Amino acid sequence: MMSASNRRLPDVRAYRTLAIAIAMALSTSAAWAQDAANAGKDKAKEPATLATVTVTAERRVENVQKVPVSISTMRGAELHSLGNAGDDVRALSGRVPSLVIESSFGRTFPRFYIRGLGNTDFDLNASQPVSLIYDDVVLENPILKGFPIFDIDQVEVLRGPQGTLFGRNTPAGVVKFQSVRPEKDISGYGTASYGSYGTFNAEGAVGGGLGENVSARASAIYQSRNNWVDNTFPGPNGKLEGYVEGAARLQFLIQPSDDFSALLNVHGRSLDGTARLFRANIFKPGTNDLLDGFKRDQVSIDGHNEQHLDGYGTSANLTWNLGRTTLHSITGYEHVSVFSRGDIDGGFGASYSLPMGPGFIPFSSESADGLPEHHQFTQEFRLESNEWGRLDWQAGLYYFDEKIAVDSFSYDTLFSAGGQNGYAQQRQHDKSWAVFGSLDYDVTDAFKLRAGVRYTNDDKSFRAERFVSPFGLPDTGPLFANPSASKTNWDLSGTWAVQDNVNLYAKVATGFRAPSIQGRVLFQGPVPSLSVADSESVTSYEAGVKADFMDHRARLSFDVFHYTIDHQQLNAVGGASNTTILLNAKKSVGQGFEFDGQAYLTEDLLVTLGFSYNDTKIKDKNLAVAACGGGCFVLDPPDPSNPANDGTPPGHPVTVLIDGNPLPQSPKWITNFTARYAHPVGDGEFFVYTDWAYRSKVNFFLYESAEFTGKPLLEGGLRLGYDWDYGNNEVALYGRNITNKDVAVSGIDFNNLTGMLNEPRVWGIEFSKKF
Repeated sequence: MMSASNRRLPDVRAYRTLAIAIAMALSTSAAWAQDAANAGKDKAKEPATLATVTVTAERRVENVQKVPVSISTMRGAELHSLGNAGDDVRALSGRVPSLVIESSFGRTFPRFYIRGLGNTDFDLNASQPVSLIYDDVVLENPILKGFPIFDIDQVEVLRGPQGTLFGRNTPAGVVKFQSVRPEKDISGYGTASYGSYGTFNAEGAVGGGLGENVSARASAIYQSRNNWVDNTFPGPNGKLEGYVEGAARLQFLIQPSDDFSALLNVHGRSLDGTARLFRANIFKPGTNDLLDGFKRDQVSIDGHNEQHLDGYGTSANLTWNLGRTTLHSITGYEHVSVFSRGDIDGGFGASYSLPMGPGFIPFSSESADGLPEHHQFTQEFRLESNEWGRLDWQAGLYYFDEKIAVDSFSYDTLFSAGGQNGYAQQRQHDKSWAVFGSLDYDVTDAFKLRAGVRYTNDDKSFRAERFVSPFGLPDTGPLFANPSASKTNWDLSGTWAVQDNVNLYAKVATGFRAPSIQGRVLFQGPVPSLSVADSESVTSYEAGVKADFMDHRARLSFDVFHYTIDHQQLNAVGGASNTTILLNAKKSVGQGFEFDGQAYLTEDLLVTLGFSYNDTKIKDKNLAVAACGGGCFVLDPPDPSNPANDGTPPGHPVTVLIDGNPLPQSPKWITNFTARYAHPVGDGEFFVYTDWAYRSKVNFFLYESAEFTGKPLLEGGLRLGYDWDYGNNEVALYGRNITNKDVAVSGIDFNNLTGMLNEPRVWGIEFSKKF
């Protein structure tokens, strides 16, 4: 049996040393690029125009305005501002239309939602309908999706099913991260910032040619924050919410000839900190208001809180130019281990062990989850045509193989000083393969058709076993599940160039998610069972317009969409126990629109604006789930077929019907806005940059309740600074969550009215240099 006390704490010193070394190297290396910088000083200032944005949404490098996909990109100042306060990937939430990212696990386990489609499951084998692709490699396990953002060239968010050209499990969309590639010319950057709560962020990169045919680039990041939340109860943790995290990436680009290139990538990550902080009875009963007198920097818990992660991976992206065609081979391997332990009840004591608080604690709950074994291997071969005139095509093969083991622990907080009293394990082996192809045909010079098809086969082998029950129940022998499924997905789209800079498009696409398994048997009764959700499929329709105008000083894209999901996989989280149950809804639907715009309003003022509307509904008249077990006031009707609902008081049924409810963590409105104004002074400029993101209210769970309905959330950032030497040097004051909003963004419903908060306000100062 695995014991939490035997886990090795990760060592982030290597990443910290590498980040500092890179930052120091920049000061000595900057002289190498000085001549190039001076050469540009004599150039006359040209009118500000928007640069052409290229994307790989269709697995080819194309102008984003000509791709028949609803897509947003982030790069440059926008990404930099979101990360300078040590924030993780969740900082991207709401920064483009229809994108939400949240977590009940903290920095290590982000959950992505696009157009309302996501997965609230907190289990470490949870599948998500949003696929994350980092440097052309699919990262399937949710722990992999928390890899830090640094030295990134561009982020692409592809909305809607992407089921023919990308990986697997993409019915909601794809988020693509592309690192800065090595180049022959010497280049790099270094940045360091310090802010509230001892928040420190340092990152840097340096790269260039190592010889005639080899280029390299090394990059690293180091992030830390002091423990700043006081535990007012004399528990094992006096202070909480701190972390130390580091990551590094080393790339080699080998080009021995014009017809072959190899991009090799090695990367790693390590984290040591506290798990997500749960706060008991944070809501006023019957409302979603925080309690009067609530203090963000205080908590009262009697359980342990810790989180540790180590991970590494490697990839090889090989390209052969065969004349009329190009062959690509993308090989990836990923490994990660994580352990996270928390006080789930969010307080101290219990109704049977006084004192207790804050508020009423029905029972004590302290648990942990770990991923001691994880191995993901992927291989893709793709052959594409090289400018065959009106017809171009690509075809390929894809293979995915993942093995994981998930440990679940329970601890006796009150009567054995937190000693372990429960242990269970899940094991899963997931193998999938696919064959795919697509065609592009220029019907006329102005009208282009695209079509794609993909056949996917997915097989899972799952085993769960309880070795020690926290309730003194019998151990269980292994429980098995072996679901498999095959599916053919397709898409068809058309793009019409109405004018040189105006394109209309329409697309119909299907997506698929393989069967999922849930085996949290630790907290089940005498006869535990597995829950298996059948595969889900989605059909989506969208149409839109993309245009450049004002002499390329402004750009917009707008689309409308509608999708239907058959047999959608849903997770009934919580209820009366610390577990989740998989369900298939007969049908769910979503519809809405999205807008993205950028414009230079003056030579020195650049603004961006994005917004989206998503209306989602579960359509299954007989689908019932367990209501909260922690005293919330439920707004849904009781399930009339459940005898346990007889005589229950209004607002507190055991199970409820959820037909017509919106999908969880699916806000109807998302809006984002940025503005940068610069005033030239000498060879530099003073600048002001601000960014804002808004999302409307959300349900935390499948059912609706007064308390577990997240309030609308508006968060803003600000940077005031001066850059000189044509942007090569910069010093700035920054702020994140500058209005200091305190809003619950998630909850735990099986014990009491427990909630989790958004990130705190942080002020700081930053210096950066690039060459």
